Parts: sequence; C-alpha cells; structure tokens
Amino acid sequence: MASAHAKTTRPGEIMRTLVMGLWLPALFLAGLLYSFLPAFHHPTPRDIEVAVAAPPAKTAQLQQQLDTAFPGGFSLQPVGSAAEARSAVLDNDAVAAFAPAPHHPQLYGAQANGAAMESIIRQVFTSAGQNAGTTLDFHELVPTWPGDTLGTSPFYLLMACTLPAYFLVVAMQRAVGFSRRAHVATIVGGGAVTALASYLTAAYLMDAIPQHPLVLLYLFLLTQSVSLTSYGLVSFLGPLFPGAAVTLFIMLSVPSSGVTVPIDLIPTFFRYLHPVLPMGNAADALRNVDYFNAQQLGRPTAVLCAWVALGAALIVLGYLKHLRQLVREGLAGITGYVPAPPAEDPTAELPEPVALHPHRHHFGEQPPMLTGRVSGPAGQPLPGVTITVTDPHGRQLLHTRTDHYGEYAATGFHEGLGIVVASAPGQQPVATRLPLSTATPLNQDFILVPR
Repeated sequence: MASAHAKTTRPGEIMRTLVMGLWLPALFLAGLLYSFLPAFHHPTPRDIEVAVAAPPAKTAQLQQQLDTAFPGGFSLQPVGSAAEARSAVLDNDAVAAFAPAPHHPQLYGAQANGAAMESIIRQVFTSAGQNAGTTLDFHELVPTWPGDTLGTSPFYLLMACTLPAYFLVVAMQRAVGFSRRAHVATIVGGGAVTALASYLTAAYLMDAIPQHPLVLLYLFLLTQSVSLTSYGLVSFLGPLFPGAAVTLFIMLSVPSSGVTVPIDLIPTFFRYLHPVLPMGNAADALRNVDYFNAQQLGRPTAVLCAWVALGAALIVLGYLKHLRQLVREGLAGITGYVPAPPAEDPTAELPEPVALHPHRHHFGEQPPMLTGRVSGPAGQPLPGVTITVTDPHGRQLLHTRTDHYGEYAATGFHEGLGIVVASAPGQQPVATRLPLSTATPLNQDFILVPR
C-alpha cells in the first residue's frame, strides 16, 4: 500500500529555496564589488621603498617633498652610493633607487616588480627632476622575461593552479565510492599534474617565464594549499565550503596577490593579507626565483607549507569528527543507512538525485523533493527498506534505504514522472508513480506486508 500527498509550498520555503540557490552567486557579486573593485580601481602609492644615494639630510628633504605630494606614498632609505642603491634594487631590498646628481639624477627600476609600479615611480621622480631644472636618466635593472612583455603571465599561471585545485575538490565530492584516502591521493596527484602542466606550458611552450625548475615546487605547493584546505573544510562546513574556499582563495587572494596590481599600490587591508594567503606567497616566490636569484624565499616557503599542514590537519580532524558521529549514532540506535549528501558547488554542479538524511538538513543543501515513511501493517517503522526511484523507462535515478525510524528523503530530481519502489526481504514490494517537481515537494509513505 502507498499513500502520497503534496506538501503545500509556503512563502517561507520558497524564500529559503531562493536563498540556498543564490547565496554563492551573491558571494561572487559581493566579492567583485567589495574586494576586486576597491583593490584595483585606483592604484595609489603606499609606503613604496626607494633607496636614495644621498646624505640623510638631503634624503629627508626629498622625503618631505614626496610626503607633500603623496602622503604616505614613499619610504626613502638613504644609502652611501649609487652602487649601493643599484644593489638594493637587484637584491629586491628596494623597489627602485634614486641618485640625485646635480644635473643628471639617476633613477633605477625593476619592471619585474610590476609595470604599473615602475610607471608611477618614473612619473613621480621625473616630475621632481623637472621641477629642479634637471633631466632624469632612467635605468632598467630587472626587466620582465622577453616572452612576457606585459608582465601578466605569472597571474594566469597562478590562476591555472588555483582554479583546477578547487574544482578537483568539488569533483571529489561526487566520487562517493572513493575512500577518504583515495580522495586525498587523487587531490595530491591532480595537483602534481596541474603544476607540471602549467610550468611546462608557461616555461617551454610559450616562453612566458624563465625555465627555472624551482618554480615547479611552488606551483605544486600552491595547488596543495588550495585543494587540501578546501577538502578539509568540507567536514566542518558541508555545503558551505565553496563559499569559504572561494572567499579565501579567489576573492581575497587575487586582490592581495600583488600580481595584477603591485602590492604597494593597493589598499592597506589587502597589503596585510598579502603575506598570509597562499597566492601572494606563491607570487613572491615565483618573482624571487625568476628575477632575484632565488633570494628571500623563507617566508613564502614557510607560509605555503603552513597552509598545506593546515589542510592536512583539517582532514585528520574531519575524519575523527566522522568517527565520533558514528559512535554517537550507534549508541543512540541509529543505523547509518543514508550517506551524507555530497557538498557541491552550486555554480559548478548540475543537480543530480541524491539521498538526504531524513532528520538533518543544513543550510546550503538542496531541500528535500521526496520524503516518506515505510511501516508495517501495525504501523511499526521498518528500517533498512530499499527505496528505488526510476524514470518511466526503467533507468535508476536513486537507490537508498530507510533509517532507524523507517523514513527516507531525497532531492535533485529533474521535472517529470518517477516510479518509487519500496522493497525488503520477506515483504511484498510496493511501487507508485509520482510527478517529481522542485516546486511541489512530495511525501510518499508505504505500508509493506509480508509475502
């Protein structure tokens, strides 16, 4: 016997469905408007370090002049000679260097620190030279790689490692037949392939970056920082993990990376994030390896390894959390017939039929489209009953079981007719045909009688 009735869709349920379906696109909108736009719309000098080959008194005078025109824009560091000023740029201790000779002042720059940065510095110091009636000579000390005239290749290289690392975690949520260990092994292997393909393409096929093997290490560390941390967040945030991962590794990491706009030209908030988030440290490591003789790699290496360790720790803690949950449910007499639904990115995944826990529904998960209870002739709940949903042509859409209370829940069906079958050993199976619809949730109860 079977009975079905449609639940009345209340305005509150409609609003909840809309919120759960639109929260991630809304997060992207907020990120673009309140993260990317403030960071990129008006690059302004902020505490740019420039070595000045002049006595401290003259350096202080020039500092005062620049503070009047650009408050807080430049930090001048006096050095003993023009050679020391050049060395400060070559060693990446200063963004630029200035030697204020009486008639022909010298300005030294490094395009590798960003074309926008170098352009602003040349404008500022050229203007200062003209005001003094002198002609400024500019010297390019660290140009970008000949195959990267615009200096944008590192950004696309880092994005090529970040986005696939995130989407690989999303794909692993569908690989429900894989163990946690297989998930992690796939993520690590996928990161290695992504890093290798990105490096070979950029360095050898396109000649967009120098052919330095150490770059491959930092690209791999970036993929693992993103993918392992994202995967570790799934156990604690469930369907909300895409929001946390996208916020950390895209919405905040890209503006603070210093690749698209140099770090000394963006607002203070993003400058604070730069030495903390993975992409900014990977960008610093690539720049130091490619252009500054692999100097100053301590902080980028330590931070990237710390993110990898954080991801590994989250995965271990998530596994322990899962074990504790199984123990609690076992003590409560609840058998785990229904696996947890996969945590999906709604912007990247099409809905697919999936079983839900009848008594636990978290924000971000799709609302149940089909629920029900299976009982015996006397009304007693029947746990472990197989619930199978097929389309009218017999293709199986879903296979699950009732829980300890004889209840089941499912969602992710496309519009159309479905055939729901309840069966158990020693019981007469029962089937019914139902119109499945996202707008009209159904409750389908079954009563099974012995054969």
